[in-house]
Amino acid sequence: MLFSMTGYGVAVCQAEGIAVSVELKAVNNRYFKLSLRMSDGYGSLETRIEPLIRSSIERGSVNASIRIQQEKKVSDYKISTPVLQSYFEQLVELGSQLGHIGELPLPSLDRLVFLPGVVEISANRHDEDNEKIWNIIEKTLREALDALQIMRRTEGSSMFQDLNANIETLYRSVRNIEQLAPRVVPLYQQKLSERIGKVMLEQGTTLNNNDLLREIAVYADRCDISEETVRFRSHLLQFTDAMTSVNNESCGRKLDFLTQELLRETNTIGSKANDADITKNVVEMKTAIERIREMVQNIE
Repeated sequence: MLFSMTGYGVAVCQAEGIAVSVELKAVNNRYFKLSLRMSDGYGSLETRIEPLIRSSIERGSVNASIRIQQEKKVSDYKISTPVLQSYFEQLVELGSQLGHIGELPLPSLDRLVFLPGVVEISANRHDEDNEKIWNIIEKTLREALDALQIMRRTEGSSMFQDLNANIETLYRSVRNIEQLAPRVVPLYQQKLSERIGKVMLEQGTTLNNNDLLREIAVYADRCDISEETVRFRSHLLQFTDAMTSVNNESCGRKLDFLTQELLRETNTIGSKANDADITKNVVEMKTAIERIREMVQNIE
């Protein structure tokens, strides 16, 4: 089963006065890379998030955004007495300095609480509720990962169909080459004999038949592509096996390696087989391999 490295997943969960939203975006990358953005105050939970994402995704760049909102309680707020007292004393002193204008009423405390720094939000609440919050984050993150995997699996299925079509093209081309290969040496022998015979006739000389046979034998060894076609078929078989594997292991790197090997064998076949029809098939093979290479770059 193939998984694309590109996908999107989102999930929202609310329970026990805590609202969590998770958004995941994944794109292709040779390795695993996580970029995490999280609401302030929950940094201690980040070490749990990456292993959970890694359990579902082995390759690719993942952008994860996790937003956490909690309902505020009275116990979450605290009045800073020193700050409030400082404001009060400053206002009293100011009133004293302006006393010649008229008596100023004492400042009202209910108005002072709106001044900056008077009311503080407890910094310890997140630590106290971390375990409860993590349970909700984990549930939401798993739902987002499930949505992401569905999209990646769907795209992977489409890629499988396209890859399979290109693999069939490669099988057809290598089969054509194997059928054409046996004629290469006889054609060369015929052309060489005709060319040498014409030259010998013009010059009135003869050529030792052993020399001709030796040249043909050297050429036959040089243009033999049987090993390359055997290795090519082996790579195709391994490629197909990796695509159709029933386990969930990442196969992208293996497919990438096999694609490089397919191209290597194709180039060797093209350089060794001196035949126009074989060259046409080699061009078709290179085109199919390039399409495969582009798709393999986005397979986990």
